[in-house]
Amino acid sequence: MAIADTPISPLPAPENRSRFHDLVRSLRHRNFQLFFSGQLISLIGTWMQNIAQAWLVYRLTGSSLLLGIVGFAGQIPIFLFAPIGGLAADRWNRHHVVIGTQVASMILAFILAALTLFHVVQVWEIVVLAALLGVVNAFDVPARQSFLIEMVVREDLMNAIALNSSMFNGARVIGPAIAGILVARIGEGWCFFANAVSYIAVIIGLLMMKLGPLRTASKDSSPFEHIAEGFRFVQRTKPILALVLLIGLVSLVAVPYSVLMPIFADRVVHSGAHGLGILMGATGIGALLGALTLAIRRGVQGLGRVVGLSAGGFGVSLILFAFSRSLWLSVALLVPVGYGVMLQMSSSNTLIQAMVPDELRGRAMAMYTMMFMGMAPVGSLFAGALADKIGAPWTVAIGGLGAIAGAAVFLRRLPSLRFEAQQLIVAQGLSPAEPSKEIAAH
Repeated sequence: MAIADTPISPLPAPENRSRFHDLVRSLRHRNFQLFFSGQLISLIGTWMQNIAQAWLVYRLTGSSLLLGIVGFAGQIPIFLFAPIGGLAADRWNRHHVVIGTQVASMILAFILAALTLFHVVQVWEIVVLAALLGVVNAFDVPARQSFLIEMVVREDLMNAIALNSSMFNGARVIGPAIAGILVARIGEGWCFFANAVSYIAVIIGLLMMKLGPLRTASKDSSPFEHIAEGFRFVQRTKPILALVLLIGLVSLVAVPYSVLMPIFADRVVHSGAHGLGILMGATGIGALLGALTLAIRRGVQGLGRVVGLSAGGFGVSLILFAFSRSLWLSVALLVPVGYGVMLQMSSSNTLIQAMVPDELRGRAMAMYTMMFMGMAPVGSLFAGALADKIGAPWTVAIGGLGAIAGAAVFLRRLPSLRFEAQQLIVAQGLSPAEPSKEIAAH
């Protein structure tokens, strides 16, 4: 029996039960159950590959600059091709797009595994495969984010977004921990192979879904006009523009701390590949807690202020982490680092999806993807180059200062954005008019 059909008890439910039901309410939908379970397995493999790939590059070269170059190659295609990916998500069948991107990602992972296991892999091949995966992700992320509305009812969209983030970060805890052990004992190649196999789970889940007619945008105008329409919508919608600009700034200057993690693990806290897995796992624990914090919320009121405060808290925690020389102190500081950045990004995602019309959802999420994942490569390249000159700790600390500055500007502008944000949310039917007045309030 679905949760929505369960008879109402004459006695009030215990608070913990009510909170648990709020936390997992989007899982009452069969399609989202299939998506959630398949993605959880696949994302564990993805995080294993991320950690193993970073360690492989560092082991082969010992260069922070090359770590930055690989990060740049893997993410700059997202910035370049996300507008096309958003267009595809609005004009094509999102279900088919997501299946296609998962198959392509699996093939690339098998190629990297084969090259590594046969001991013929070279750094330029890693760069090329990372770039190709970035192109795939430019189509995958907008389609996957906008596909959520097809799997759940509208009132459960916020919870589905939060659980999707929780799943991503639960895998972020487990994947690096497994990768840290496997890399140290049997090498990076088997991590790549495990990631390739893990895609089978999500592909099976997607094929098992039963979906109704999927909504697509009109194809009367040209693709270029459709892309321009998405940019114009974001540009003239001040609350969404403020959100994506803050995301872009934080992703440019602060999020690239993660590409320097192998240096912190090896040269700063002297703990090797195993320590790298622990450090990344700590970030994942914080990010998971941030996503769960959003999942238990019942509305969007106050989320604007949450975005600004979490971005500022991320910056402060990053500065403190930058000057830690103890493994376990660094681990403790990375928990609020992960919490802050994920709460900011997930809350921004929720607010954008709450304000955007269905026919523009893919293109709006493409802009979110460009700022969240597409600005990071430029930051990764600069962070790698700057770390070669002034060291990884100072590079990370400067990024933290940038995040604090951006948060301060955003919070100062927040009151002037409240009324327009309220009107947009009410128009999309995701929040009743009265509670939505508090979107940017305390």
